[in-house]
Amino acid sequence: MSAIDLYDRPSPDFDAKVERATALLREQAAAHPRLTQASSLGAEDMVVTHLIHLAGIEASVFVLETGKLHAETLAMIPKIEQRYSTSVRVFRPKHESVVHFVRHNGDDAMYRSLELRKGCCDIRKMEPLARALADHDGWITGLRREQSNARADVAEVVQEPARVKISPLVDWTWGDVWHFIALHGLDYNELHDRFFPSIGCEPCTRAISVGEDFRSGRWWWEQESAKECGLHVQPAVSSLDRTPA
Repeated sequence: MSAIDLYDRPSPDFDAKVERATALLREQAAAHPRLTQASSLGAEDMVVTHLIHLAGIEASVFVLETGKLHAETLAMIPKIEQRYSTSVRVFRPKHESVVHFVRHNGDDAMYRSLELRKGCCDIRKMEPLARALADHDGWITGLRREQSNARADVAEVVQEPARVKISPLVDWTWGDVWHFIALHGLDYNELHDRFFPSIGCEPCTRAISVGEDFRSGRWWWEQESAKECGLHVQPAVSSLDRTPA
């Protein structure tokens, strides 16, 4: 059974959510013309890439190729490039930093302490992210409030010090994501068919069992409160996402 068969369950207001997402992207593109999408190449980000296409806005797509991604994840890059006639920007960690870290801490350092795991994330994700976002005044993510307790209050728009962060799927359900994928015939990561709802680096991602939390397959040896790599750790709400009373 495919992920579409399992999860294609739209909300009653699905159409309104799609309209809101495309409108948000157009609004933000008008105010912030140098936009880029941070894609993890998972289900949500495939939806976001297509929403950008439907909204008719200019926004590049980038991937943080950590050197530890699954082959199934990397296989999504040429599919995006072919469908949207674009080049996906790929950012890799600095080779010397990776070599130094592994030489001193081992290839399994992430399992030994939270500090070492975050050190690995800093090298493989955070430093490349800074390069990916340089010269952009906004970035687009696939964050959803349903994904975890840590993201339950995430805002559609957050004004960061150097740029705006836009998350058009914040109130979408997992069923909405998969209905959109089915509706538009989008390619998706094959790992989703193998019960990987949230996909990161291969050593830090596993399949989940029935009844487990959405992100329980990420850094499963850690407490839930620690399950972020740093990419999305920021104030939970923004005045830009509040409707005046």
